[in-house]
Amino acid sequence: METHKGTAPGIDLEPAARQIRELTDSVDDRQLTGPTPCPDYSVRELLGHLLGLTVAFRDAALKKSGPTTDTSPDSAIPVLPADWRTALPPLLDELVQAWRSPAALEGMTRAGGVDLPGRVAGAVVRNELVVHGWDLARSTGQEFRADEACLRSSEVMLTPGDDDDRSGPGAIFGPPVPVPADAPLVDRVIALSGRRPDWQPGD
Repeated sequence: METHKGTAPGIDLEPAARQIRELTDSVDDRQLTGPTPCPDYSVRELLGHLLGLTVAFRDAALKKSGPTTDTSPDSAIPVLPADWRTALPPLLDELVQAWRSPAALEGMTRAGGVDLPGRVAGAVVRNELVVHGWDLARSTGQEFRADEACLRSSEVMLTPGDDDDRSGPGAIFGPPVPVPADAPLVDRVIALSGRRPDWQPGD
């Protein structure tokens, strides 16, 4: 991993990105119209969202302002391009490489039309890959094998604070779903995102 003298290393997104690559390799075209834990997204639209956020957060790491970083993900339903199977893997590689640089964590950046510290943006994109990776796995009947460090990062990010209101309009995540205290870490993380860990297509 690249390091600069006196500077903390960048964020390693490779485990989460590798999981996305492995999952997408096994998605059948017949599954693209199926439901996902994201009520507004089919599998096709979830993949479109993943592709879009990969580009947006790559550019956020590089501090490149423009349409990719200025556009809110809620502005329109994602459209999945016809070449997504060949387009997404190299974009994920570019995302991983961009966030390995310590410079990605320095200062401010922009993603989804929101200005935020680079370090926060890095945590956000890692969480996006983790949670939407689970969404994709569950929607297409695949095993989800998240890296523990990525799950721990998501757990910290998703744990609501005292003034965190997830019930109003515009909330990114729904209220946490109750799970047993001894539930697996992945279930606790997914529950914190407002999803039911036992969700299945057709629920």
